[in-house]
Amino acid sequence: MPLKVEEENATVNREGKAPVKKVTSVVVDDTEKIISLTSDVEALKENQEILVKSITQNLGFAGGKPVAACLIYKCLLHWRSFELEETNIFDRIIQTIASAIEVPDNNQVLAYWLSNSAMLLRLLQHTFTSAAIPASRGCMGGSVVSSLDRQMQVDAKYPATLFKQQLTGFLEKMYVMIRDNLKIEIFSLLRLCAQAPPAQENWKSIVQRLSSYLNLMKANNTPPFLIRKLITQIFSFINLQILNSVLLSQDYCSFGDGEYVESGLTALKRWCVEATNEYVGSAWDELKHIRQAAGFLQAIIQKQDMTLDKITRELCPVLSIRQLYRISVMYFDDIYDMSSVSSDVRSTCKALILSRHCIDLSSLFFFVFFKPDSSKRSVPFTVEDISNSMEQVDANDIDKLSLIHQNPSFSFSLTCGEGSSS
Repeated sequence: MPLKVEEENATVNREGKAPVKKVTSVVVDDTEKIISLTSDVEALKENQEILVKSITQNLGFAGGKPVAACLIYKCLLHWRSFELEETNIFDRIIQTIASAIEVPDNNQVLAYWLSNSAMLLRLLQHTFTSAAIPASRGCMGGSVVSSLDRQMQVDAKYPATLFKQQLTGFLEKMYVMIRDNLKIEIFSLLRLCAQAPPAQENWKSIVQRLSSYLNLMKANNTPPFLIRKLITQIFSFINLQILNSVLLSQDYCSFGDGEYVESGLTALKRWCVEATNEYVGSAWDELKHIRQAAGFLQAIIQKQDMTLDKITRELCPVLSIRQLYRISVMYFDDIYDMSSVSSDVRSTCKALILSRHCIDLSSLFFFVFFKPDSSKRSVPFTVEDISNSMEQVDANDIDKLSLIHQNPSFSFSLTCGEGSSS
């Protein structure tokens, strides 16, 4: 403990006595520092409690930004939590999110935290030095990287990087939960979308489900990038289920079935136009297999006169020979009584299948079904993809959020400089 010592030398008397050192005062000034430090620690704990309690509620959005994500970021940055070797604040935030999404079919909560997680990851991505924001001016997600981004870079320690990894895992989990909830809702409807009379009502219900989920995610300011990914995967799922229904049973391979499917596809196309490209992207392209299969079923021209080359080049270029063979064998015209493709076309298909795959006829039908692209069953994006797709966020704008102005406990974020310690 540092001591302030005042020394006084005695005057050497005439007798030649040695000088005498005298300690006149000892001032202990660390007491106030200890008291101040203890007070700061207690204040920090109290503020952390307020933060954790606040984010258990739905804080909503301000200016299109999720308040919870912005508030978490401001607090962690102000407390310099990203630079600490030991802290439990990250665990407490993660536990709060985990508790909130325990109910897997609560899409409102899932969409809310999906949006907050995406925004928070975007902020972390551009704050941690590992994010490697270029020193020179350049483009990042369609916006110019500002000098503010570079000034706010911090050397994140292990607890902070682990927090980012856990947050990424939760974002992916929430995305998959919402996507799979929608799949579950439309699965039973898809089985009857190629048959009358329930076909039209089922297609209508599917469109309603799509609109409901889209409106929910838009209301929670989910990044359009994530919405596009989700809708694209759902359309891939629709393509898979209906095409396999056609390939599986002759009950789905009539001219009339083709018309029912086509009417549903028309409804989906109309929905895509209304939803706009911002939220749908290239989802319509995911339906190309079933679109071509429906086109084959309801082709007005005499299928009997079509060559295999014409079918594979013009009518059904994306369908495999096996799939074409399967449909052509089971096809029947329940309206115009027109024939399927010629026996020569079917024979050629069969010969090609046998020569390419060396299988016997008894197993011919067991390998025709459409299999999904394995990459489309996983999470089709990275943190970098999300970050680059979102608009640039100026951390100073976060000060304008209404919650911070209304809650005195967070007044530090209005008056204190970023990164100052508590």
